[in-house]
Amino acid sequence: MAKTKHAVNGRDSAGKRLGTKAVTGQVVPAGKIIVKQRGTKIYPGKNTGLGTDFTIFSKIAGMVKFEWIRGGRKQVSVYPVLKS
Repeated sequence: MAKTKHAVNGRDSAGKRLGTKAVTGQVVPAGKIIVKQRGTKIYPGKNTGLGTDFTIFSKIAGMVKFEWIRGGRKQVSVYPVLKS
């Protein structure tokens, strides 16, 4: 019997675990990753930073808020929580 080709399908890469890691109203510490993304689908707002791989993280401890900005874009901000 002649030798046949081996299967060339069946390869797949592992998921990159992208997406939202914190939701609106959630209290996060400083340095917490809020969104992992490719490109700027969501823009950084107040008290947040943008990493070299477009990861958005909090600069202060506070409450997360996703909001719409001019031009139909979405941004995420972190506002300090007032202690009572």
